[in-house]
Amino acid sequence: MASVIGQNSDDVKFVDNVKTKECMMSKVKGLETIAPLVRSVEETPEPISTEIQGNIPSWIKGNLLRNGPGKFEFGNTQYNHWFDGMAMLHQFKINKGQVTYMSRFLRSDAYKNNREHNRIVMSEFGTLAMPDPCKNFFQRFLSRFEMLQPTDNALVSFVKYKGDYYVSTETNFMHKVNPENLETLEKVDWTKFIAVNGATAHPHYDPDGTAYNIGNSYGAKGAMYNIIRVPPVKTNVTSNLQGAKILCSILPKDKSHPSYYHSFAMTENYVVFIEQPIKMDLLKIVTCKLRGKALSEGIYWDPKQETVFHIIDKHTGTVSPVKYHTKAISVFHQINAFEEDGFLMLDMCCSDDGQTINNYLIQNLRKSGEALDEVYNNLSRAFPRRFVLPLHVTGDTPVSQNLNTRPSSKATCVQISKDKVFCQHEDLHGDDLYKHGGLEFPQINYERFNTRPYRYFYGCGFRHLLGDSLLKMDLMDKTLKVWYQSGFYPSEPAFVPSPDATEEDDGVVLSVVLTPSQDKGTFLLVLDAKTFEELGRAYVSVNMAYGFHGAFNASA
Repeated sequence: MASVIGQNSDDVKFVDNVKTKECMMSKVKGLETIAPLVRSVEETPEPISTEIQGNIPSWIKGNLLRNGPGKFEFGNTQYNHWFDGMAMLHQFKINKGQVTYMSRFLRSDAYKNNREHNRIVMSEFGTLAMPDPCKNFFQRFLSRFEMLQPTDNALVSFVKYKGDYYVSTETNFMHKVNPENLETLEKVDWTKFIAVNGATAHPHYDPDGTAYNIGNSYGAKGAMYNIIRVPPVKTNVTSNLQGAKILCSILPKDKSHPSYYHSFAMTENYVVFIEQPIKMDLLKIVTCKLRGKALSEGIYWDPKQETVFHIIDKHTGTVSPVKYHTKAISVFHQINAFEEDGFLMLDMCCSDDGQTINNYLIQNLRKSGEALDEVYNNLSRAFPRRFVLPLHVTGDTPVSQNLNTRPSSKATCVQISKDKVFCQHEDLHGDDLYKHGGLEFPQINYERFNTRPYRYFYGCGFRHLLGDSLLKMDLMDKTLKVWYQSGFYPSEPAFVPSPDATEEDDGVVLSVVLTPSQDKGTFLLVLDAKTFEELGRAYVSVNMAYGFHGAFNASA
């Protein structure tokens, strides 16, 4: 862990073991090509049986739902970025030890319009749709001055509001879907309910089903970050997001260059928003069509800026005047957060570089040989870290000394001024994680341990551009359990608790495993969550593209 010298964050000097970490994360050579995992695939709209190897516990009953890109071109036009592909929804239905599989493309407007015209007509994150070649020169010129329309290609995750399942991206559009047959039911627009221009695909939930999220709004005075609360119960069968409200709004440090964020953290009483130095140049984004550039061109990393944690009271919407700062880090996913002994523990997968998002171009993912090695070796990996935020900072709080009094914690938090605390993390891992390429796609026993002290989390190791191992971290002694087989690439793990669970890790971990070297070599993997030993596989004779996130929908 880094140590701190100095009395304000401008004078902070880090004594970090960067060289040691660089040795532990030595350059890799001879990476296997993963191009087949970022190719277009066919949908499987009717359930098909799978071949079971080993044993699928009979108590598992429900649907593992997965989301991600499944089509990367229309006609002669191709997408540029991994985040651009058309959303494909997957379902593994598990019942009495048997598994069936089906998949469908989300029938978004983007998908339907692209298919109708046999070319890309809706711009995505990294791809700008070109003007209609059938229009004359003047019409094509004028189209450059039209505003870029937000996509409804909801390819990131499955989310739940008021008991209904939606698929989501980060724009203002979601689609309600049927988890039993993956049918696209209804396009839903956040702006019809509250004044936001989008929301993350990673909401958090209270035990009663109340959902929290965060979304930006843009007006004449610039951008605002907005904390959103959605009630748990429908007022009628068609209520959708009715009753959603903005708890509070937070002013960015620079209203014309707000932070990009993918998720946020939540405890029993607080929402934590991470304002990171991945910035959005709003002028570039608004004018991207005029300049002939994709939206992604307006997102950049500013390592000179600090990362700021904003704490919001969930019950009152009050934003704490105390701001918690740390050095420049980038965060895509939180692991967990909880309150204990007057402190807020914030556990996240963190990287010291925020340029990764612009490196996941499809052309990079499809490289081979030394070119592929170079792409991977130039990426900064994410590692699990804990920040300890003191909740009761007042005018009487001592300045320039570590406020973290927890004897088991190496994290520091030092009050710099009345409303500013500078924090440094502690690592939530041992040195053995370096050889697995860090950890991302973190998951916990969410139902029982979200917002509470916990011991275990699960994730993917990234000794490649895609996850190539499954990991279980024990926070008691920071030891790892690992599932790894060369040439296989597991998805984000899903923890499913056993019906008679008494301990935190009583249950199974599910993951969809792909391989680029075998045609139709996909299988659903089932691990014993406690021992991390393999219980069974369900082989499905289809090809799949590597996806992002999902959910397990338990059946009665």
